Amino acid sequence: MDVFFYIIIFIIGTLFGSFCTLAVYRIPKKIDIVYTHSFCPNCGHKLGFFELIPVLSYIFLGGKCKKCKQKIRPRYLILEISFGLAFLLIALCLKLSIYTLTLKNIIRFAFIALYLVAIFLIAGIDKEERRIEKSVLYYSFAVSCAYIIYLCIMGQTSIYRYVMYLVTLIILLIIDCEKQIKYAKESYLFQILMLLIVMLINTGEIVTISTILITFIAIGLVKCIHYLSNALNKSKKEHKNMLEIYKFGYLFGIANIMSFIGYLYFINH
Repeated sequence: MDVFFYIIIFIIGTLFGSFCTLAVYRIPKKIDIVYTHSFCPNCGHKLGFFELIPVLSYIFLGGKCKKCKQKIRPRYLILEISFGLAFLLIALCLKLSIYTLTLKNIIRFAFIALYLVAIFLIAGIDKEERRIEKSVLYYSFAVSCAYIIYLCIMGQTSIYRYVMYLVTLIILLIIDCEKQIKYAKESYLFQILMLLIVMLINTGEIVTISTILITFIAIGLVKCIHYLSNALNKSKKEHKNMLEIYKFGYLFGIANIMSFIGYLYFINH
C-alpha cells in the first residue's frame, strides 16, 4: 500500500515540477503562467494533453517538439524528476504514509511543497537570468506569513522571532524598491539577503547556516580547482568580485533543499 502512496507522491511532485518549468520560462518574460495555454517556445505549437504529461511526454517525444522537431531542453525533464524525488524524499523523511495521513501532517507537507515551489523557481530563474525574480519573492513572503500564522495557531512556536525576520524582510524589500526607483537597477545583494530570510523562516537557523556553509565550501573547492588549473597552464586570469560571477540564488537554492531534506531525516529518525 505504501508503495502506491509514494508513487502518487512522486507523480504529484512531477506535476509541480512541470508547472515550475513553465513558470521559470515565462515569469522573466512576463508571460501569464495561469491562463495562457502551454506552447512550444520555438514554433508556438499549442501542446496537447499527451504532450503535457510530466517526464513521460519528454521520453515518448524523444525530447523534441511534435510539430517543429526542435529539441526540448533537458532541464525540463531534470526539473520534473528532481521535484518528484524531492517530494518523495520529504514524504519519507516525515514518515508520511497512508496510515499517518492526519490533517496536521498534510498541512505540514503542503507548506513544504509551497516553499519548494518558491525555491525551485528562484533557483531556476537565477540560473538562467542571474537575478532573483521579485514576484517570486513576494510569493515566498506570502507563504512565509501563512506558515507563521499556522505555527502560532497550533501553538508550536513563539511569534517574536518570526516577527523580527518579517520586519527585516519588509525593510529590505522597501530599500530594494527605492534603489530600483532611484537607480533603475535592482540590487542582487539585497535580493540574496531577502532569500536567506525566507529560508530562515521556512527551514530554520540550522538549515540556513548549513546552506550558507555548503555553498561557500562548494565555491571554495571550485576556486581551488580553477587556481590549480591556471597555475598548471600558467594562465593569469583577472579575478572578479564573487558577487558578480556566482549565481547565489541558484547555489543557495540547491544547498537549502539538500540541507532541509537532511535535517528532516535527522529529526524524524
